[in-house]
Amino acid sequence: MTAVSIFSEGRPPVRLSVVVPVFNEADNVLPLLDEIERALTPLGGFEVIFVDDQSDDDTQARLAPAVAAGRLRVLRHLSRSGQSAAVRTGVKAARGDWVVTLDGDGQNDPADIPALFALVSDGRAGAPVLVGGIRQKRQDSLSKRLASRVANAIRQAFLQDGCADSGCGLKLFRRDAFLDLPFFGAIHRFLPALFRAHGHPVAYAPVNHRPRERGVSKYNNWRRGLIGVVDLLGVYWLKRRTKRSPVSEDL
Repeated sequence: MTAVSIFSEGRPPVRLSVVVPVFNEADNVLPLLDEIERALTPLGGFEVIFVDDQSDDDTQARLAPAVAAGRLRVLRHLSRSGQSAAVRTGVKAARGDWVVTLDGDGQNDPADIPALFALVSDGRAGAPVLVGGIRQKRQDSLSKRLASRVANAIRQAFLQDGCADSGCGLKLFRRDAFLDLPFFGAIHRFLPALFRAHGHPVAYAPVNHRPRERGVSKYNNWRRGLIGVVDLLGVYWLKRRTKRSPVSEDL
């Protein structure tokens, strides 16, 4: 495959940055990179950023040749910081005005990205500032699907953000709008509610979901659920306290 280098002369400017947080996903990172390139090469003007949350497997070694070839950038946390911190690290480093996030386990399908990008890049008034993926026919265990269904129902009752699947890692949003949000350790699960609270149009789109073929899941349903309750209450408070002030500049 021809390398897609963001450093090469003659390349179009970066319009879209793909941010992939990873932790111990050595067997997934290169197949996922190949898929991202196949999906986005027709669009032109993109970059890929993997954020390694201090993996202790061969993730770094697997990515090193691709970095040398100019196919992507890799940022590495020097201490374990979590998925939300990895997303923020990637977004802060991104060169594109638009950012799309993908989970590093290969379950999100990069082929869905062009359709999401089309929703925000057509130039129409009122276009969404965030598009969240809604996973179709989820390829997870029954316990994980049930836990997600309960969590989404509770979250919807509190936040009323219209999102049926806030846990989907495939989201596309405007970089400056994301960086304007207050940061906390689970922000990646509450982006639709926070974007709406800040007055940004939000849309949702169906996306593919695939079984995990390599590696192991990093999440425990019960631990994630207990932490999620605390986060939900915090976001509910934050949403109620968020005030937007229209601004004009006198000539």
